[in-house]
Amino acid sequence: MVKLYRETEFKETEIGRIPADWKVTGIDSVAIECKTGIPVKEQDRVKGSYPYFGANGIIDWVNDYIFDGEYVIVAQDGSIGAIHYYIGKFWANNHVWVLRCDPDKIHHRFLFYVLKTVPWEHIATGSTRPKVTKQILLSIKIPLPPLEEQKLIARILYSVDEAIQAVDASIAKWERLKKGLMQELLTKGIGHEEFKETEIGRIPVEWEVVELKNVVAECKTGIPVKQQDRIPGPYPYFGANGIIDYVHDYIFEGEYVIVAQDGSIGAIHYFNGRFWANNHVWMVKVSSLVITKFLYYALKKLDWEKIATGSTRPKITKQTLLRVKIPLPPLDEQKRIARILSSVDTVLEEKKRKKMKLERVKKALMNLLLTGKIRVRSD
Repeated sequence: MVKLYRETEFKETEIGRIPADWKVTGIDSVAIECKTGIPVKEQDRVKGSYPYFGANGIIDWVNDYIFDGEYVIVAQDGSIGAIHYYIGKFWANNHVWVLRCDPDKIHHRFLFYVLKTVPWEHIATGSTRPKVTKQILLSIKIPLPPLEEQKLIARILYSVDEAIQAVDASIAKWERLKKGLMQELLTKGIGHEEFKETEIGRIPVEWEVVELKNVVAECKTGIPVKQQDRIPGPYPYFGANGIIDYVHDYIFEGEYVIVAQDGSIGAIHYFNGRFWANNHVWMVKVSSLVITKFLYYALKKLDWEKIATGSTRPKITKQTLLRVKIPLPPLDEQKRIARILSSVDTVLEEKKRKKMKLERVKKALMNLLLTGKIRVRSD
């Protein structure tokens, strides 16, 4: 059984305030091995069962390995601050440091979590392409609780990570379901047996193909507000990637599909209510011929990179947008399709909220456990 309790006795150290019975150590004092990997060009990789690590984690699976054991893997450059843990056989490229430590001094998974709290951007060298050198890595000072406490801290944090991974797997499953449903419902509809070939592909004979201009009542761009001029408030402020802030006023009210103009081509959003939007999006309000939520899903299915104009900075112009062709089922079927897809989105939103909550819990636990404010022991 694990017991948590609040620490009352602390000491000041070069890394800050830590419990009186903890130590401070340098990575060089606990490291047995610190090596970089060997790059393998993509065309030269032979597929296999061993993970191939780069700065961002596993980037491929190969048929051979150069490391075998328990390691913490630290990004050298490109993704400063990316830390990974692995136990087993694997390959790694030259953008990571592969670190193995003395298991009698430090628990590898504990070290993994501690290194995630290091301010890497401040200690990396170089301005153009910051880099974590071997010297920098080995000189880092970290708190060192008793080994058994390290193991308990790592176990608690890993249990939260496992919960996050389970939610991630569930989100991925529902995303696949949504993708399949969108493909099925937006091309075959519900209960149709007869189909026809059209300029946008095969659709039910009862459906039409229309240009957006024929079903849109309003298509406007927003007005940018510089960050320093925004007054916090209850209304979402939309940009190409979605909500980027909340402001005290609004310029749009109602049910809209929001389409990215540039920067994030293919980003489509739905909102019903009062909001502000900047000049990187088109606000689309529909006529009585189409259900807004149906249009939202129909537009999300399109290949916007092929639709956009311009090569240096692709853009969706108003003219381009209004010429986009979509399938148009009868209104009742549009409602049913939108209802089915919305129900999947509701599940996805709930799961994403759950993940965010778990991530907040993990962040709070790391702050408490890795500083010794809250101690842990087994009874």
